[in-house]
Amino acid sequence: MVKLSDYLNTSQVCLELKAVDKAGVINELAEYVKEAKGMKNFKTYIKDVFRREEVATTGIGGEVAIPHARTDAVDSFVIAFGRSGGGVDFNALDSKPCKLFFMLGTPKDQVPQYLQILAHLTRLLKDKAFCNELLAAKTPETVVHVFEAAEK
Repeated sequence: MVKLSDYLNTSQVCLELKAVDKAGVINELAEYVKEAKGMKNFKTYIKDVFRREEVATTGIGGEVAIPHARTDAVDSFVIAFGRSGGGVDFNALDSKPCKLFFMLGTPKDQVPQYLQILAHLTRLLKDKAFCNELLAAKTPETVVHVFEAAEK
């Protein structure tokens, strides 16, 4: 099973996003994966995330958005987590502002893994206790621990 906690570390966690709009969130969170192990071409990665967002919103509802891209700009899976206290309009399916953001990048040639990761994250996010722990986390270490605990 794919574990998000294998890819998420404290340097990829932002507990207080400053952005107030969708583009700002994407740009701000992208900085948290800029130095990630699998990142090959940062500028292409951001362009691909914005291109994916034009296809359909990644605001899935329940105050969650998952901006992501299948891209040649990464050679392995990358993830960043961000949180906005006040929420950001992300054109979510339920029209509510998003507070939890998961920014993903997956190599184009790893479609099965990409689908597994999205399905796994979606399952985790259906657990209200998991989401509440992420909303309450005081440190990046706590966020990583919440993922580790949920994936045991």
